[in-house]
Amino acid sequence: METSVYRINKGINKPMEFKGLRAQYIGYLAVGLVALLLGFTLLYLAGVDLLLCVTVVFLSGGALFTGVYHLDRTYGQYGLLKRFARRSVPRCVRVRSRKVFMHLKRKEENHGSRR
Repeated sequence: METSVYRINKGINKPMEFKGLRAQYIGYLAVGLVALLLGFTLLYLAGVDLLLCVTVVFLSGGALFTGVYHLDRTYGQYGLLKRFARRSVPRCVRVRSRKVFMHLKRKEENHGSRR
């Protein structure tokens, strides 16, 4: 019998990485580059001088790269998503009536009697 040799893939469950960018930031950069391409096309078709179009796109592209790399370094793989999620959590919950809690207590008593 011949023995089989299998390669072990040690990259499982690691975030996708490209040139130092990880996870969703690759997508953000790709969307930004497509937007820059469309912006250049619209400026050129609008009749703006070619040198001005190229200058605007290069400066915007540099800002895009700098911004996306900054977000990646600052927040990491899931930090930016956690920051957006934290915004949706209320600071406090105000209850002006006891009806909600009284209703819960009645339900709890009903469930207890079934057992």
